[in-house]
Amino acid sequence: MKLTRFSSDPVLAPNCGNAWESLITTNPAAWREPATGKVSLLYRAAGGDPEHIVRLGLAESTDGFHFKRVSPEPVFAPLPGNYDGGCIEDPRLVKFGDWFFLTYACRPAPNGQYWMGARRAFRFALEPELPAPFGNNGMMTAIAFSRDLRQWRRGGFITHPEQEDHDVILFPEKINGRYWYLHRPLFDGQIPGIWLADADNPLRLNHSRVLAMPREDWEAQKIGGNAPPLRTDRGWLVIYHGVGRDGYYRLGALLLDSNDPDRVIGRTPEPIFEPEAWYELEGCHNFKGVVFPCGNAIIGDRLVVYYGAADRYIGIAYCPLAGLLDELARSCAK
Repeated sequence: MKLTRFSSDPVLAPNCGNAWESLITTNPAAWREPATGKVSLLYRAAGGDPEHIVRLGLAESTDGFHFKRVSPEPVFAPLPGNYDGGCIEDPRLVKFGDWFFLTYACRPAPNGQYWMGARRAFRFALEPELPAPFGNNGMMTAIAFSRDLRQWRRGGFITHPEQEDHDVILFPEKINGRYWYLHRPLFDGQIPGIWLADADNPLRLNHSRVLAMPREDWEAQKIGGNAPPLRTDRGWLVIYHGVGRDGYYRLGALLLDSNDPDRVIGRTPEPIFEPEAWYELEGCHNFKGVVFPCGNAIIGDRLVVYYGAADRYIGIAYCPLAGLLDELARSCAK
């Protein structure tokens, strides 16, 4: 089973009319409102400033495939002097009742244009007398809450302050009365894998343990979760990325037990999507291909995946949901 690319061009690209999104629009979170079918994308955006300050923009669609920007200004931006003073990026979005819960990667100070060779023109803001992450400008994950995707309440960082922890993704509902997270802590000497945590309060990850580790070939360097898990009649469907020895980012899928997410029911043996289109190969990651979703939805009988392309553009890919679930069910017997 392979995802089908929706368009030969990006569905959203940098907008030269807005300085804050003139260079990058990528890695979108997505939410499909069940009552109306409207899909909202919160996308990572940046302009040409050497500091590379990253903000979030907002686009909407009535059909889940054709999007229009709905705000000329960022809807969520770094707060100088705060734990997220340098960047707000790679958002993941779920909803509990009337409230959206957003997890996002952040740094206290700007990260610079990371894709430039011979180190960045902009230096890290280091404060060695302060504890991490302020002392080393480390990456962490924070959470925020909103009713309308425009006005936000910051909930603070939810990962360990001295450990970089990426791809932190909240399940869209409680399981057995608890909140559940996917995440990817980085340990010295260990290949990064997907971890699972549960908690009675979403402001802290507790009881963390390994869920899946990289295999050979297309995911040999590392794996990580991508979009929030989707509940299906066969279990939780999770899209994840793997990075191979060639540096390319490709996508796979996991199927987790509905009531016990620790139990992996199925895992695709081969990638279900990989960089091939020009905009997946020619962005800020122009030295390798990248497809990196932060959002997905079930629309009709399709799984629809909203992905960042080469850290610069946004694309959409889809496949029959039943076909992918069938493949995952077959994979458990192998």
